Amino acid sequence: MRISARADYAVRAALQLAASQDGGPLKAEAIAEAQDIPHKFLEGILNDMRRGGLVLSQRGGNGGYRLAKPSESISIADVIRVVDGPLVSVRGVRPPELSYTGPAESLLPLWIALRSNVREILEGVSLADVASAQLPPDVTALTNTPRAWVNP
Repeated sequence: MRISARADYAVRAALQLAASQDGGPLKAEAIAEAQDIPHKFLEGILNDMRRGGLVLSQRGGNGGYRLAKPSESISIADVIRVVDGPLVSVRGVRPPELSYTGPAESLLPLWIALRSNVREILEGVSLADVASAQLPPDVTALTNTPRAWVNP
């Protein structure tokens, strides 16, 4: 699985908003600076997140962006889907729409299993979890394996 720069920036921007939920709206410039995200790129991402119902925008001198709902109810998967589409695809196609024959036939259940695991992790972690550094125990357990930190 590959996390695009767009998805990474979107999650980081959403986390910045989650961390400042009580302080009113944040300007895009402040988010971009805090997270070292190119401002123009972030504007497009925030617009996608607004259209996707994850953030609200407010115009004016006291304007900016804020989360549309509590950070506990927005998963990392929600953010990624809004800016990048499906969590797992093969050649841009969702796994259930694929078919294989012969020795490649068991690829389909493999891709489905991969999608299921990605969903389980990303849907099970909220912005609040990450912003508070309180990842769910099952996610933390996956990082405790030394092999998890090494590229093969």
